[in-house]
This record gives sequence, C-alpha cells and structure tokens, in this order.
Amino acid sequence: MTYTLKQFAEMFHTTEHTLRYYTDINLLPCQRDKRNRRIFNEESVNWMQGISCLKGCGASIEDIKEYCELCHLPESRETLYARYQIILCQREQAYKRIEEAKTTAAYMDKKVKHYEQILSGIIPDDSNPETWTEDTRPEKH
Repeated sequence: MTYTLKQFAEMFHTTEHTLRYYTDINLLPCQRDKRNRRIFNEESVNWMQGISCLKGCGASIEDIKEYCELCHLPESRETLYARYQIILCQREQAYKRIEEAKTTAAYMDKKVKHYEQILSGIIPDDSNPETWTEDTRPEKH
C-alpha cells in the first residue's frame, strides 16, 4: 500500500512540511511518482513509527538521524551496541517524562478538588490575591 504526502501526514498527526524535511535529510525513505511527488510505503510507515517514538522520548533530530544512520550501516557488534545505547538513553528519557507527567497530574488533581470546594461554597476563593482578606489569605507552607 502507498500513501500520498497528505495521507501520511494525517496518519502520523504531523505536517507535510515536517515530512518533506525528514525526507530531505534522508531520515525518512520515500519514493517519487511520475510527477515527482513523494509516495510513502510500508517501509516508510515502519521508519516513521520509530521516528515518532524517538521524538516522543524527547530525542533531537540529530539523535534520531544518528540512530537511523546506524541502522543503515552493515550490521556489526559495534553498530548494534551503539543503537542499543541510544535506545537505552531514550527509554530513560521516556520514564522521566512519565514521572513528570504523574507529578503534574497529581498537582492538577489537587487544583481540581480545590476549585470544586470553592465552587460548592465549602471554602472561599483564595486563588486571587486581589480578593484576599485576613480570613481568606492562604497559609504559607
């Protein structure tokens, strides 16, 4: 199966400009049709899935390019180990992002409960310093 630039961009929730850039820097393989338009196939899908995952971990374009270049080299213990090291590093970054997201979500849960208490009249609105009085000023932690 093949995909147009527009279809491929929609499939991966990215822009056509991004895909052109990826193909121009030889990060993402594509074919060209008779009118020289980019056409993507299942190989492109596999590469884009990898690129998307690495981006999701926070990898830079340079890191992703290095990984892809290593994948294209003849297989050797050295290139395999280098790819492995990149994946280990990116996995660590992914887990860090998960922890940061958990911390953010927990903070937002507390804020939601706080606003629900304000909206239900259980506590006064203490979120706006302009409206604080001695009775509503939040305690310093």
